[in-house]
Amino acid sequence: MDILGKNALVLGGYGLVGMAVCRELLEHCPARLAVASLRRAEAEQAVRYLQEEHPDTATEIVPLWGDVLLRAEWQEASQQVHPRVAVLADPARRRRLVADILDELEADILESSLLYQFIVGKGPGLEGKPAHIVVDCVNTATAVAYQNIFDTARRLEGAIDRRERTDWPEEVERLLSSLYIPQLVRHMQVYYEAMRAAGTQAFVKVGTSGTGGMGFNIPYTHGEERPSRVLLSKSAVAGAQTMLIWLLARTPGGPSVVKEIKPTAAIAWKEIGYGPIRRGGRDFPLYDCPPEEAYPLSDPETLEPQGEFGQDTGEILQSVYIDTGENGLFAVGEFTAITTLGQMEFVTPEEIARNVVREILGGNTGRDVIAALDGAVMGPSYRAGFLRQAALNRLRQLEREHQVDSVAFEILGPPRLSKLLFEAYLLKRAYRTLSAAIAREPEDMAADLFSDVSREPRLRQHMLSIGIPILLPDGERLLRGPVIKSPDAEHGWVDLTPANMARWRQRLQALRAELKVALADDTSSRLDRAYPDARCWQVEEPFDVGEIAGWLFIHEDHGRRGKE
Repeated sequence: MDILGKNALVLGGYGLVGMAVCRELLEHCPARLAVASLRRAEAEQAVRYLQEEHPDTATEIVPLWGDVLLRAEWQEASQQVHPRVAVLADPARRRRLVADILDELEADILESSLLYQFIVGKGPGLEGKPAHIVVDCVNTATAVAYQNIFDTARRLEGAIDRRERTDWPEEVERLLSSLYIPQLVRHMQVYYEAMRAAGTQAFVKVGTSGTGGMGFNIPYTHGEERPSRVLLSKSAVAGAQTMLIWLLARTPGGPSVVKEIKPTAAIAWKEIGYGPIRRGGRDFPLYDCPPEEAYPLSDPETLEPQGEFGQDTGEILQSVYIDTGENGLFAVGEFTAITTLGQMEFVTPEEIARNVVREILGGNTGRDVIAALDGAVMGPSYRAGFLRQAALNRLRQLEREHQVDSVAFEILGPPRLSKLLFEAYLLKRAYRTLSAAIAREPEDMAADLFSDVSREPRLRQHMLSIGIPILLPDGERLLRGPVIKSPDAEHGWVDLTPANMARWRQRLQALRAELKVALADDTSSRLDRAYPDARCWQVEEPFDVGEIAGWLFIHEDHGRRGKE
């Protein structure tokens, strides 16, 4: 696709890779470049840098800021406290956060999301103009995995062992809000819905391997045990996100370009210099402990991880450093060790950015892991397609032998599938052909199906026993068993009302019209010819219950397989 004149959004735009991506995008003259970062100061600084570097650009460059895993209304003005910290400290917002992560996705959760608002153009300076191109340079795996559920579990176990007075509702909410996979799933759900609403054309994720391409033997663990459970969790979350992006790429209606570039080396560098050494935006205070004030190992407190030890000199640590972006500042010795041949080595952000933009433009870099997965996974096979009819023949042979119709067990689900199968089956029992069903009025169809259900107890018992209730033609009474799998008729009740029969008649008319097209003069391979009549080159119009349900999932629920 073309970048010229499009609205681009770069999440994590202040970071090492994000800035390189912004510079690369500006070379292709987007109409607007939105640069998003966690903190306002970072986003505004990034915009200043880009404007200074490109003084003649016609592209509007706007800053955006906040935590895209949270609601827009929760972004704190203060840059001293992470927005998530403030949310977790507030009981009402903490409870709402848990619901935002774990509840079914509904309009309020979606539209309140900062990520959603950025993409659809509701953020400051976006003027309601949605993002055509989204490049995600946020290290999502780090943001999720370094909430460190292991530390939380240890702390809670200690509180239980010591029988401490603890606010357990708060602790449970904190624990639920730090669950890795639910957070990631909700994040990607919001992405999908936002990009559909915005009409986003291209989405590229700059992902991570979590270990810079190293294995379980990675020596660098940010001070944790080796191998670090937190670091391996980061890799697991990164892999899970890759699979969700792979699913996104196979979903009709989403962006036409869905890619992930996954560097597997250290990324460097942003700056080389001398000055204060900071971590998380904070200086390292310089402490001293003269030999004459050494602490005795016989005192158990000496080995406490933290405490009132040493003397604060009032100064801060300063040295020569190389800024590697997300991984922070490295000393000369650290950078030398990590990049030596046979260790993590490194890749530059400019190389990553060039691959990102080339993929957006339609180039094949060979570095997109989504395309690599597409090429490596095993899809449907010719042998399976050939044997499908043999399996169906045997199943139907057994149905005849045992004088039973096998319709649905509600083990596959969702309840809507069972509902559609049973409704189609009742129509088949009543009319045998599509034309015969279409010829009946909806009120008559409702009466015919109700009569069948009334006089055949085994028929209705099957439905009720698997959790599929039956809504009677008056729309006011329900036949049900001990379990109902769905709260409404649309998603899981066999609906015998005239209104639903009218809907079925429209469906069957559309299916029959499609069959007529398939059996017209065009005998080429252009049409799928999925329905059995079309494959037999004849119009007998029998009800094939499973094929009809599959046809509805494709045409009515837009559930067609995205990649053949």
